[in-house]
Amino acid sequence: MELFPAIPFDEWRDTKETLHRFAQVVGKIRLAASVRRNHWWNVPFRLTGRGTTTSPMGQVDGNPIFTIDFDFVAHRLVVSSLDGREISFPLAGQSVASFYAAVVEALSALGVRTRPALPRPFDLPDSGRPFGEDTEHATYDPGQANRYWRVLSQVASVLEEFAAGYSGKVSPVHHFWHTFDIAHTRFSERHVPQPERTDPGTREAYSREVISFGFWFGDDTFPEPAFYAYTAPEPAGLADDPLEPSAAHWLDRGSSHLAVLRYDDVRKETDRRAAVLAFYESAYRAGAHRAGWDVDALACPGGVTDPDLRPYGQTGPASG
Repeated sequence: MELFPAIPFDEWRDTKETLHRFAQVVGKIRLAASVRRNHWWNVPFRLTGRGTTTSPMGQVDGNPIFTIDFDFVAHRLVVSSLDGREISFPLAGQSVASFYAAVVEALSALGVRTRPALPRPFDLPDSGRPFGEDTEHATYDPGQANRYWRVLSQVASVLEEFAAGYSGKVSPVHHFWHTFDIAHTRFSERHVPQPERTDPGTREAYSREVISFGFWFGDDTFPEPAFYAYTAPEPAGLADDPLEPSAAHWLDRGSSHLAVLRYDDVRKETDRRAAVLAFYESAYRAGAHRAGWDVDALACPGGVTDPDLRPYGQTGPASG
């Protein structure tokens, strides 16, 4: 299977806009039913062999333990409980309104009382319209949805490989339903004071110094898929450092810079995987050196922290 197949933004925009709102419906249930984790790590989705999942949630709030999965092979939403009961329905042919109604009906049938606290889109143009009233977004092309999941899975695999090289605190590789990107973040132990006006979500997400790496599928402000990285707070002179490969560049966002490598530029590379890894590594070293991180001490080549094991190339348990 081709690594990083073409996925032009305009070609699947309508399906993406519908699917993004489907994801927000489920994501807001995840937010309401999961145990809060530092930096909101309880909120994003994880990938599965057929799509994405909320992972099991419930119980602590008095609800049954339940899971919601998007299956982008059979193109169904699957709501299941720990007692083995399962309810599913097709993703194709749904508007956001009918999808929301079907999700609520499935939860009720399984005895789950959790509902989104704010049942409307977050940070989207129609954020004032309840999910239950959105009959505009109703496009779901199975081939395009499956390609989205395949690209997401391929990017996740590269991010997992990149994540192995750092021994400090890191986030999981996870899919954010609110921004519809996939990301992995490295942390330092430095606390970052936030302005009083900062909203609680941002305050928690950036309570420590971070360098984050990810991929998004494009939106109206940047209508093409791309790999990205950033350092927050941004150290002085960051955008003066070179990035790899040569097609990568720093995007000026006014008060900060974003390292960007366009997906279509990666597709032109002979070794696409190596190009993405080089991009993430160059963005990391730029941010880490400028911010004064101890890059050598935090290195974890091949996922091995013990320096005595590294010369022997041992990357797994001796019994393996």
